[in-house]
Amino acid sequence: MENETLFINRMKELSARAWGRGSWVFSEFLTLAEQDTLLRLRLDCPFSLFGGLASSERKIVCFGSEELCGYVEAPPVQCVRIEPVQQKFADPLTHRDFLGSLMALGLRREVLGDIEIVDNVGYLFCLDSVSGFIRENLTSVRHTTVRCAPSEPPEKLSSPPPLAELVVASERLDAAVAAVFRLSRSEAQELIEKEQVFLSGRLAKSTSAALTPGTIVSVRHYGRFLYEGIARETKKGRLRVQVRIFK
Repeated sequence: MENETLFINRMKELSARAWGRGSWVFSEFLTLAEQDTLLRLRLDCPFSLFGGLASSERKIVCFGSEELCGYVEAPPVQCVRIEPVQQKFADPLTHRDFLGSLMALGLRREVLGDIEIVDNVGYLFCLDSVSGFIRENLTSVRHTTVRCAPSEPPEKLSSPPPLAELVVASERLDAAVAAVFRLSRSEAQELIEKEQVFLSGRLAKSTSAALTPGTIVSVRHYGRFLYEGIARETKKGRLRVQVRIFK
């Protein structure tokens, strides 16, 4: 995260601009840590976060509301499909491959949102301002020739992942993280203590935090899941909980 004081001042500036003009103002993409800082600020102007999908980690801030501005404005975020020209001969492409090729174009990370991969095709959420540049200049990822086009997110991304059931001792955060990512309880606790875990964009403060249905749990370098709640209790008094794990 950039210098926290500079970041806070920037958010206050954008908020004041939207409030003073009565018009929508949008930020660039924020990390989870930046979103956590933002959510702890007391700002006059209403705002919302948008990343393209409900499950997106990187999001822009939309300062304003229909009541304040008198109109609704779509967030300036576009989805770009990045597809191998010849899928049969394409390399297996990873998130790092797509991001590396985009950064090699001289783009700043702040103008790029999440990159989702479905069947070796990348779906990038980015600011409208760089969408055309990416479509015109991104011609290869790794050693694979690609073509880019504006796109709607595929149904596989727009629809929530299937429900999965896991057995945990309780609804504690550390228990759920350990079960989802197949870690020991102590490993899960260490991740939380090292500030690597976020609950719906806010930094998790306690290993014993109780999860509530609808919470998106993001763990850096591991992934994220949506907690849906308790399905039933086992005969041994443990809980079968339901989650949706984002791949």
